[in-house]
Amino acid sequence: MRTLPGLPDELLFVQDGAVATITLNRPEKLNTMTPAMGKAIIQLVTYINNEESIRVVILTGTGSRAFSAGSDVKVLDDYGSNWQLRNRIDYARELWKIRKPVIAKIRGYCIGGGLEMALMSDIRYATPDSRFAAGEIKLGWHGGAGNTQLLPRVMSPGRALEMLLTGDMVSAEEARDWGLVDRIFDDADIDAKVADLAARIAGNAPIASELAKHLVRVAMSTAVDVGLQYENDTFAYCFTTEDSDEGRAAFTEKRKPNFKGR
Repeated sequence: MRTLPGLPDELLFVQDGAVATITLNRPEKLNTMTPAMGKAIIQLVTYINNEESIRVVILTGTGSRAFSAGSDVKVLDDYGSNWQLRNRIDYARELWKIRKPVIAKIRGYCIGGGLEMALMSDIRYATPDSRFAAGEIKLGWHGGAGNTQLLPRVMSPGRALEMLLTGDMVSAEEARDWGLVDRIFDDADIDAKVADLAARIAGNAPIASELAKHLVRVAMSTAVDVGLQYENDTFAYCFTTEDSDEGRAAFTEKRKPNFKGR
């Protein structure tokens, strides 16, 4: 079990084997984000990408009331002028830079910037009491770090605009039906379900896993013909790795492979 020194109390980080967990830790404020927490996210993303022993990341919030309600509106002025706000290093977009697979474990409110952080994750598991909203429109602005760009990529543009233009809450069941949430589990079960998923992903070849994540993002932003060729190129690259040799050997010897990320 490994922790990372120097982080603010509002942001927890624990590495257990190949699985790292980032926990937003302001439960009394619905795990809303501050500029200091955003700066700490930068440190974490850099560490995670450079730490070869980490193969999967879980992103969650403390308590059952909220995954995150996004930015703390009361400290938005701390970002400075409008121009400084435009050029800020945003916590949600920093999470997008994580090369390892990211699982969002969602309880309670997931709104505004919290929704954007969930959208920056690769797989989203939630509990039945989770609630989702792009609520910025009710305050006079729209999302600034992904809601308008990623919601239409995980659901229909009409559903996305329904959320973006009303700011209304969406239930966990609606979110699953619309494609925003991948699975719903009871509160008593979600920790074990996410841990099991993370372990299964961590047991696979990390180079191939990172490339698969990258290719899905390519598929979201490029022509099919380009994506298919790119996929074939990285597929061929995988066969230059020691992990591919280990995978074939394990299959022949009828044993579990021991992938090294090389």
